[in-house]
Amino acid sequence: MTDIVSDDRSRAVADIYNSTVAAWAISAAWEVGLLDELDLCGELKVEQFAEDHDLDLRSTIGLLRSLAAVHVVERGENTVRVGANFEEVLRNRAFFHWLCRGSAALFTQIPHVMRNENRTGEFFERDAAAIAFACREINIHCYDPAFLAALDRVDFDVTTVADLGCGSGGRVIQLSRRYPKARTLGIDIARPSLAVAASDVEAAGLADRVTLIEADVLDLPNRPDFAEVELLTCFMMGHDFWPKERCVPLLRGLREAFPNVRRFVLGDATRTVGVPDDRLPVFTLGFEFGHDLMGVYLPTVEEWESAFAESGWRVVERNLIDIAVGEVVFELEPVGER
Repeated sequence: MTDIVSDDRSRAVADIYNSTVAAWAISAAWEVGLLDELDLCGELKVEQFAEDHDLDLRSTIGLLRSLAAVHVVERGENTVRVGANFEEVLRNRAFFHWLCRGSAALFTQIPHVMRNENRTGEFFERDAAAIAFACREINIHCYDPAFLAALDRVDFDVTTVADLGCGSGGRVIQLSRRYPKARTLGIDIARPSLAVAASDVEAAGLADRVTLIEADVLDLPNRPDFAEVELLTCFMMGHDFWPKERCVPLLRGLREAFPNVRRFVLGDATRTVGVPDDRLPVFTLGFEFGHDLMGVYLPTVEEWESAFAESGWRVVERNLIDIAVGEVVFELEPVGER
């Protein structure tokens, strides 16, 4: 069959539509194990894969067709193999999962969420567990090299470490393994994410050294064990502190809540500046538009540094990553009186 869309503009619009379907297919392909198995084998027998994973065959073929439409895979008569875009999609799969699984409810309700009359209270929904699952890999992909280097610069013995917004517990496990004699606290408001974290911590054999705490990082309770924390970490949730009139008191409040903290490692996205709309990398548009919809302000690096100066934190190191959403890892220490 010849291409039924011959006009250039029509073809471009068809590609937009097909890419949208493919984004959902990429997220699903990761979740059902297709991406990992193709990465391992390079080529699969379609019927055998569907049977091995107890998947409906027609749905599996439809999924593969969606991936083939954007050259993630190439389809044969009964087989599928990696396509030209496979490696790049594999590397960025967590971004698709964040969008299509974690943030699906938000993006399907754009017209509702945009109306001012609806923007009160809990006016949007997201899947906290799916967000946490995606963020675990995003952390590894974007933040870990700078984060691990920051830990190498910690020049004191760590006996207690706390991770703010711990999600599904990936960094909690990482910190517990990095400091085998330390106690680790993981703090998050999302009960589904903490359930995943608890299961993974148990499976890792770390339950005796990890305490998971259901609490709002933006309104922390008074707990005696917080006073034992020397190292504090927070990744991919710092933008929730903003706008600045809220951020500065919150940063001061962290000094009160953790009075003996000696180093605070904060990694987060920052607002894109000066990138043309049609040159944005993967994730940036979804992340920034999503947070616009949620009413969450995304600060620039300079705005962060201004807030640190006003709240009693000194920047020891600033590590610019800038892979997709202006990622940066700040290494901070408290200064002056609390």
